[in-house]
Amino acid sequence: MLNTATASLKIDAIAIGGFDGMHAAHQYLFNELGENGGVLAIETGYANMTPSIHRQEHTHYPLFYYELEDIKGLSGEAFISKLKDDFPSLKKIVVGFDFHFGYKRSCSCEDLRELFDGKVTIVDEVKLDGEAVHSHRIRQLLDEGNLERANLFLAHNYTLKGKVIKGQGIGKQRLVATMNLEVQGYKLPKEGVYASLTRLDDDRLHPSVSFIGKRHISDGSFAIETHLLEKEVSPSAKAEISFLHYIRENKAFDSFEDLQKQIDDDIIEAKKVINFLAL
Repeated sequence: MLNTATASLKIDAIAIGGFDGMHAAHQYLFNELGENGGVLAIETGYANMTPSIHRQEHTHYPLFYYELEDIKGLSGEAFISKLKDDFPSLKKIVVGFDFHFGYKRSCSCEDLRELFDGKVTIVDEVKLDGEAVHSHRIRQLLDEGNLERANLFLAHNYTLKGKVIKGQGIGKQRLVATMNLEVQGYKLPKEGVYASLTRLDDDRLHPSVSFIGKRHISDGSFAIETHLLEKEVSPSAKAEISFLHYIRENKAFDSFEDLQKQIDDDIIEAKKVINFLAL
């Protein structure tokens, strides 16, 4: 576990899952926890919509972690024994309807009820607009550039956080000034241009238009860039881009003049989207 033993002593209810995305369905599990609840995330190595250091931003409950490699060989009985050792006040476990545990995922929710001597709450499948909310589906939506639906399922805007790095300087000289981000550990949405909101060191959300993809017109390098619509780019050590709407695919242009015309259109579209969402 990545939390202190002292913090786990008072936990009497725990929600268990992968919790990548910390999405709307996960929140239903958290709602079943009481005052002394906690969240136990199983680190599978596939969590890239909300890397572990950012999950705490989406719940007020303390987070604890098990590495899958450390527990995948445990029998169902041994897993429950470990939970009781790590959380000595544990009286309630909350899981989703499709939760499995134990060696080769051999134990189901019903086995959990048999093996654990406290209360077990199993949360049914959560649907929004008639579709089940799952992390794998949200990843598909990000690959498609369908940020509206991805954000609905997440119950928050999909956000990349990273360090501001020095870019080529071409944007400021010939196009529009942008900030370049170095992002690690995140799943990236579909390449292209997005209406977005960007948070800088000033901790405010600024309307923006953002780009993910290869710079076809210059050196072909991959970039994550954001252009602030209502203020000049100011020095900032870090930035966060929250994606709202996919405007267009990344494409090659014959000249900087053609690219500038397209950027002007992108800015107009981004402003329309952001103004509409602000209503």
